[in-house]
Amino acid sequence: MIDPGPASLRIFLWALGALVLVLVFGGVALQVAIARNGPAVLDAVDRLTGGSRGAAKLATLSTGENPAQKLILWGPADRDPGDAPLPVIVFAHGGSWRTGDPADYGFVARAFVPEGYIVALAGYRLVRDDAPDGVYPAMIEDTARAITRVHDEIAHYGGDPQRITLAGHSAGAYNVVMAMMERQWLGHQGLDADALAGVVGMAGPYDFYPFDSDSTRAAFGSASDPEATQVLNHVRGDAPPVLLIHGERDTLVRPRNSRELAQLIETAGGDVTIKLYPEMEHNDPLISLASPWRGGRDVAQTITGFAAQTSEPPSR
Repeated sequence: MIDPGPASLRIFLWALGALVLVLVFGGVALQVAIARNGPAVLDAVDRLTGGSRGAAKLATLSTGENPAQKLILWGPADRDPGDAPLPVIVFAHGGSWRTGDPADYGFVARAFVPEGYIVALAGYRLVRDDAPDGVYPAMIEDTARAITRVHDEIAHYGGDPQRITLAGHSAGAYNVVMAMMERQWLGHQGLDADALAGVVGMAGPYDFYPFDSDSTRAAFGSASDPEATQVLNHVRGDAPPVLLIHGERDTLVRPRNSRELAQLIETAGGDVTIKLYPEMEHNDPLISLASPWRGGRDVAQTITGFAAQTSEPPSR
């Protein structure tokens, strides 16, 4: 149901307009709409064209004092409390560490809940003029805190804490991959990173030093050891399995980020799979999780296939 409030109405109208333009002019119209209004437009388009798909919001949990520090949990609308626990996907949003809200990513939940998952949408402190506390390492600390909260409490919502797969897009991919590769972040929260089933990075930046953009300078420029901020410098061969998804036409985060990370993991003896899409740009892997594009692309199936393989139910 669409909230009749001004903000929701504006997003709804943008989504409706974007959908009409997509039908007439193709995907470029959606890229423009998303650039102006973000994933909220994509979420509205998904709801308009795909419905709820049996997914329901279960809870919103605070993970800190900042409003951005939160978890939104999704699961089946008709789940029986006596059912076997489901595997879990924890998703971190992108936005150059400056923008983004888990509330706008319901389409991610609607992509995976019908496939038999509990989905946790994780927020983290952002880098803004009025909130400088979002700079490195806040985004990793908050992501690690959210993952640990999911691990500790997801059983109450029908999830299996032994089968948690991390996923993220763009900046969110950096957050989840770094949280898993560099043990200290989850370790500070009392969780062993190796307790996770695996991690999926979509269009993630893993090697961006020297910092050459406004967003990376703002988020990481004050780091005392800038090279320590790079995922490529924390690769370990004993990490849980990694799936890297990237578009070959991504000019915002070049696909070399995923190629180089995959090569380093492989050299270290780790478990890594990389899937490159020749025609995809930066936002396309994310768009592929939403209706009406979800059915014509295999990104969601690739992620669920990876998660199913790496998070098999424990023997009983």
